[in-house]
Amino acid sequence: MKRSADLVVVGGGVVGLALADRWLEVNPSDSVLVLEKENDLGLHASGRNSGVLHAGFYYAPDTLKAQLTRDGNKMLREFCAETGVRVKNTGKVVVTTSADQLPALETLYARGAANGVELERIDESQLYELEPLARTVGAALWSPTTGVADPVEVVIALGKRVRDRGGEILLGAQVVAAKPGLVTLKNGEQISAGHLINAAGLYADTVAHWFGVGMDYRMLPFKGLYWYGNWPADRLKRHIYPVPDPRNPFLGVHLTVTVNGRAKIGPTAIPSLWREDYGVVSGFSAKEFGGVARSFPRFLASKEHDVLGLIRTELPKYSQKYLVNQAKALAPSVLPRDFKEKGRPGVRAQLLHVPTGKLEMDFVVETGVQSTHVLNAVSPAWTSSLAFAKYVVSGISDISDISGTSG
Repeated sequence: MKRSADLVVVGGGVVGLALADRWLEVNPSDSVLVLEKENDLGLHASGRNSGVLHAGFYYAPDTLKAQLTRDGNKMLREFCAETGVRVKNTGKVVVTTSADQLPALETLYARGAANGVELERIDESQLYELEPLARTVGAALWSPTTGVADPVEVVIALGKRVRDRGGEILLGAQVVAAKPGLVTLKNGEQISAGHLINAAGLYADTVAHWFGVGMDYRMLPFKGLYWYGNWPADRLKRHIYPVPDPRNPFLGVHLTVTVNGRAKIGPTAIPSLWREDYGVVSGFSAKEFGGVARSFPRFLASKEHDVLGLIRTELPKYSQKYLVNQAKALAPSVLPRDFKEKGRPGVRAQLLHVPTGKLEMDFVVETGVQSTHVLNAVSPAWTSSLAFAKYVVSGISDISDISGTSG
C-alpha cells in the first residue's frame, strides 16, 4: 500500500522539523511525515553552525529576519528550557577595528532599537569589564540576549517533540522527484502528500523547480570553516563580533563561546564548487559543479555586492594561520598556535537571484500547487526556526482543506 500523509516535509534539518512541529501543534489530528535523506539528524547545516542564539539587531526593520529572529530567540530559549537543552547566556559584544566603522556601529544600534531588541552602547572601559579579551576603537555594542546552545542537541530534541506529537521522521529517505500530491524516493517508494513543504536546504531550489517555483533562483554554496582553541573553559566569556560589511550577507570572522565554554574562531564564507563541499573528494558532484559554474558568472557581475573583494578576503582563509589572525583584530591575545583543532565545516545554502546576480539577504518563501517552498533560510534561520515555522504555517491557506488525506 502506498504511504500517504496530510503533510510531507522534505528535509529534516531544524527548519523542516520546526515546520512539522508547528503543523502538528495547530493540526494535531493530521498525519505528518518528515523525509530526511541521511540516516541521522543534524548532519548538515543544522548541526554544523555555531549554535549562536542571535538577538536580531543586524537586520533592517522591514525584513522577516528582524521580526523572526527577535521572536525566535525567545521561543528557542523557551523550547530549550522545556526540553532540557543547555543554553549558555554569554551575551555578545560588537567591536570596531577603526574609527571609520563607528557610523556602521551606530546603524546597528538604531536597528536594534527599531526591532525592539535590547542593546547597549558601551565604551572601551565597559567593554573590558564585560570581556577583557576584546578590543575596540572608541565604542562597542553589548547584546545581553545573545547566547549559545548545542545545535545538534536542539535538532535531536525537536525531532523528539515531532515524534511525541504524532509525527513520523523517515531517515534514509532521499527524495528524487516530486509533483503536486506525489513524492518519489530513491528506493522507488511513492508517497501521497496532501501538502508538501520544501525545507531541503542546499537542494531547496531543485525541489522547488520540480513544481515550477522559484525558477529565477539558484543555490550558491559557501563553505564555513571553524577552529577551536585550547584555552581553559570560559577564558572567553562573550561572543566577539566585528562590524559586518552591509554589502554581503555574512557577519565576518568572529569569536564565539560554545555551550561547553570553548573558544571558537570562524566561520569563513568561501565560495564552494558543489553543495556538500565538506572538504572530502567523495562528496564531489560533477553535475553540481557544472550548475555552480554556470551561476557564478552572474554573481561575479553583480552590482549588489563587492564580489571580488569577498573572494580576495575569503580564499586566503583556507589557511589556518591567516583565518585565526583575522580574529586577532578583535581580541589581541589570539594566537594561531592556540587554535589548532579544526571544527566540522559547514556549507551555507545561499540563494542567488540569477537575473540580477543578487544574493538574497532575507528569508524567501514561495508557494506552488499543494506546496510551500522555503528557498532561502540562511542565518539566523537556526535561531529563528520556531518563529519562522509559525510564520510559514500560518500563511498556508489550505491547511483546513487537506486534513484527512491519509485517512
